[in-house]
Amino acid sequence: MASSSSARYAKHRRIGEDEEAEEDEEEAEEELERFDDFTIASSWERFISEIEAICRQWLADGPKILMKKGADCVPPFENLYMIKRELKHGKRVYSMEYHFMKSAKGKNSYWDDDTHSMQLSFGVDEFLMIAPLSASGVVLDDPESTKLLSSVAIALSNCGSNWPAFVPVHDPSRKAYIGIQNLGTVFTRRFEADRIGSQVPIRLMHLEGLHELFLSKFVLSSTDFPARVKVHFSMKLTYRTPEYDYDNVTLDSEAAESLTENEVASHPKKQWDDDCPWAEWYSAEDPVKGFDLTAIWGERTFEETLEMAEVENVSSFDADSWFLHPVVSQYMVDDSIGKFVGFASQLQLLVNAYESSVEAQFLEDFVADTSGQDNLKSTNVPPPSVIDRVMKDLFSDEAGNSNYMEAENKYTRAMRGAPADSLFGQFCLHALWFGNCNIRAIAVLWIDFVREIRWCWEESERLPRMKSSSTIDLSSCLIHQKLQMLAICIERKKSPNHEKGAGHKDETSNSKAVTKTRKGSAGVVPKMMLLNTFQEMHAPYTQDAPLMTEDMHEERLHAAEAFGNAIGLSGQLERDILSSDMSAFKAANPDAVFEDFIRWHSPGDWVSEGKADGNSGWPPKGKLSQRMSEHGNVWRKIWNDAPPLPVSEQKSLLDPVREGEKVLHYLETLRPQQLLEQMVCTAFKSSADILNKTTYGGFKLMKTKMDQLYATMVSTLKSLQGNSDISDLAGDLKRLCQVFEHIEKLLILAASVHRKLIDAPRLAQAIFADYFNYYLPKMGTTLESICYEKEFTTKEKVGMHERDAVSNLFPPPTANQSWRKVLSMGNLLNGHEPLQREIIFSVQERISNGHYSSPTPLCTDDEQIQTHRMYISGTSNDLWVALSVTSWD
Repeated sequence: MASSSSARYAKHRRIGEDEEAEEDEEEAEEELERFDDFTIASSWERFISEIEAICRQWLADGPKILMKKGADCVPPFENLYMIKRELKHGKRVYSMEYHFMKSAKGKNSYWDDDTHSMQLSFGVDEFLMIAPLSASGVVLDDPESTKLLSSVAIALSNCGSNWPAFVPVHDPSRKAYIGIQNLGTVFTRRFEADRIGSQVPIRLMHLEGLHELFLSKFVLSSTDFPARVKVHFSMKLTYRTPEYDYDNVTLDSEAAESLTENEVASHPKKQWDDDCPWAEWYSAEDPVKGFDLTAIWGERTFEETLEMAEVENVSSFDADSWFLHPVVSQYMVDDSIGKFVGFASQLQLLVNAYESSVEAQFLEDFVADTSGQDNLKSTNVPPPSVIDRVMKDLFSDEAGNSNYMEAENKYTRAMRGAPADSLFGQFCLHALWFGNCNIRAIAVLWIDFVREIRWCWEESERLPRMKSSSTIDLSSCLIHQKLQMLAICIERKKSPNHEKGAGHKDETSNSKAVTKTRKGSAGVVPKMMLLNTFQEMHAPYTQDAPLMTEDMHEERLHAAEAFGNAIGLSGQLERDILSSDMSAFKAANPDAVFEDFIRWHSPGDWVSEGKADGNSGWPPKGKLSQRMSEHGNVWRKIWNDAPPLPVSEQKSLLDPVREGEKVLHYLETLRPQQLLEQMVCTAFKSSADILNKTTYGGFKLMKTKMDQLYATMVSTLKSLQGNSDISDLAGDLKRLCQVFEHIEKLLILAASVHRKLIDAPRLAQAIFADYFNYYLPKMGTTLESICYEKEFTTKEKVGMHERDAVSNLFPPPTANQSWRKVLSMGNLLNGHEPLQREIIFSVQERISNGHYSSPTPLCTDDEQIQTHRMYISGTSNDLWVALSVTSWD
């Protein structure tokens, strides 16, 4: 027992000794781990270390890898990218952004549009921006801003990076910054920017004062620098065209003086598009609110302040470059559907009415009172006075006849709509703007429209806006064909001999062989003689084939298929036509027989057995065809019953009273869906034809888009003619409305640009092409709004020969405009101040010169460094100054 207990004691002692040894080793390791790196002992030093680690990673990656890792493009600059990280220091969180360029920027390219404001202001390419994550995004405490900038500077110095770093300070409205950049081991560049938002000193509104401000930053006394300092100068002026006052051009001064105050007040205000094709239906907001003209003076060198006064008074025509940029209205930029009011928006409403047309069998059902329904607002109808005004416009005596031929596209006739200037075309256009183009308003308007047509019929009044023709256009919609038929019936009805066929002057032969009176002869048929009498055969005047609309042709075809017989006489109409021709032939050839008529009217039914007809071998050998020789032949029966009557004595094949009543019956019993189908086709076609009349300078891109619009309409509207399901067509029609809206907006913009730059056609076409390429991504075919945040900033260079035309956009201020603004800046263009003036002053010194001489042989004596640079952007009441100064450490 004793031995076993001693053994257990020894074992426990060994275990205890092992545990003590392990504890000693752990304590030794902990002592080693608790070694303090005093370079990051404080939170500030740890903050610097974190910045340094991020910058080292960005430096190692480079632009290409950073772009692959998700660096974002900075809109609207295509060449500038940005990547950011969040940092925490104490209780504050900061955002550090690194802005870099995809490709290197060229020399003296800071006036380019693809230049960030920080790049332009401080003359840098890539830069760091660190700011707190707060509502303002700026540092309001001076010690904090200094400490923050120092942290970044130390981190960048440790990395060996020469990136400039900036910190936003003070109030956000001041757009103030401080910054620093390490230029190797010799030079340091410091940055500072601030803004005066009001009460700019008069001295700083002129170039002389701004030049003195720049010199004051480094010329402390006359002994510091030579008397004349070579200052490099570059300037960019931006002018905004004044708002065009159409009222001033409505009346000339003499005419205005002759009018009384009341007359002037009641004079209608002139709109920019008063003489545009769409102006009859709506007034479009001018998509081009004006132009920004940028005049750039390249780098020049001046030595005296007085030279600045000369630059301020120099003409803008002396600038090295002019660039023009259109100021486009917001409704052109906004891609949300429905905000633009034009033909497209109303066509969208018409499509909605078309969808509702299946809810009733008769139009009168829609006219019923809807006061108890929830959709009263969507089915409101304008008051009777508006309806009367529409009817007066449609049926006025001044409407006259339409020629239907203006501005037709090659696809127009394939859309099966009525011409825009026709009666039904005008009805559809009025319906687009009648109320909110709901199905109830359309039904009310249609019933009044048909009532007016019946009045014209009963009073034998000519239908207005109908082409004077004796033919029916079968390529148009059925309603237009019916109205053409009715117009012809009214004319025939008014004629005193409307029951007789068309009259022709008879030609009576003086041949002695003629024993009977010949009437209605149109002349001798060459090489044709009558079989029994060997007399010359005469061709008679015949009645024109009766006019038929599309549905009448279909009925005739169906009758022929169902009831046709061996000789193809499918109905009474064909019998009447054949009887009329036989009567006329008998009157012109009194001694003719049935075989003579067949030889003239249907040569295929005469089987010749000998030589051709002539004096030799008379009578000619031949016989009737088998179908004409059959017993009980209908043609021979009609021949026997037909009296010899010339066309002037025959009853007309077209009964105007009967056909007119049939047309009115069709119009009065038309189903809502049938009406709306034809209205949709006609409204799209008419709206496009009106827009197609617009003068826009023949821009090729616009013409191509118009052709594409017509082609799209043809393919979409073709489904309407196939009696497809409305639900299937609704989506296609709504997409067509969106395409129509895009092209309508582009067309209006093209017209506006063309009008304003009519004397500079190349420039106008180039500006439109720029905007077209910008707008193209918006022109989708889906119903969803397309998010496209890129701004339109493209500027077009103005040629020297185009400067006069562009300067005309800046007419000299009138007496009424002069008092509105007190001129306080120079560089006037036709009396107009620049909207913004941007200037870059800079001074360059050789490194070998006193203050910037290098004690090391790293730099050559010929190398120059930009010691001071000042960017100034200002107007008469705003001034922003950014300064960069290079110092020798």
